[in-house]
Parts: sequence; C-alpha cells; structure tokens
Amino acid sequence: MILEITKRSMIGIAFGGIFTFIALTIMKLNNVESTVSEIWMHMGASMLLGIYYGLSSYIYGDGEGSYLKKTIFHFCLSLTVYFIIAFTVGWVPLNWLAALFSFFVFAIIYSIFWFSYYSYYKKVEGSMNEHLNKRE
Repeated sequence: MILEITKRSMIGIAFGGIFTFIALTIMKLNNVESTVSEIWMHMGASMLLGIYYGLSSYIYGDGEGSYLKKTIFHFCLSLTVYFIIAFTVGWVPLNWLAALFSFFVFAIIYSIFWFSYYSYYKKVEGSMNEHLNKRE
C-alpha cells in the first residue's frame, strides 16, 4: 500500500514538473522575468496538485457506491483542492468574476478528461467482450 501511494505521488510530482516546465518555457519565449521564490511557489503548488490527482484515483478503487457518486465526489474534492491552491498562490484572483471563470474552465477541462477516459475504457470493454465472445 505504501509503495503504491509513493508511486502515485511520484507520478503526480512528475506531471506537476512537466506542467511547470511548460509554463516556464512559455515565460521564456515571451521574455517574462520572475523571481526564484515565485517560481518555487508555483512549482510547489503544481506538484501538490499532481500529488492530489495521483492519490485521488483511489476514490475509484474497489468499494461501495456507483461511479456517478464517485465522479461527483471526485469533482467536488478536486474543485476544492484546486481553489485552495489557486487562491493561495495567486493563480486565480480573489474576485467573483475570476472565480466563476476559473470554475467554468476547470469544469470544461475536467469534462474533457472524464469523457476521454470514459471513451477509452468503453473501447477497452468492447474489445475485451469481443475477445471473450470469440473464445466461446
């Protein structure tokens, strides 16, 4: 269990690092200057989000409840964690318009990821069923 938690956390940190590198590349291409402490803060926040998403997949593991309930819980928890981090480091300004816009962007991106995973696993399910039907 601890090995799996460590593995998922490291994968999350890696994704956080990749997104930070992309942001730094965009900053470099646009000649945007920043301090080391500011980059450190944003990279840490990105890695924290990565760790959260790496570990939050446990929500979908074995257990009680429908996938709809698990998805709603995961969405609400993800939104909460994102806004706590985003407000803290300044990714989203503390005003209603910015928060509302950020909510809609978050929901759209979440929906794209959800639909992509759903489609992928439906395709895998169909392939497995087809393979099992051929064996009979």
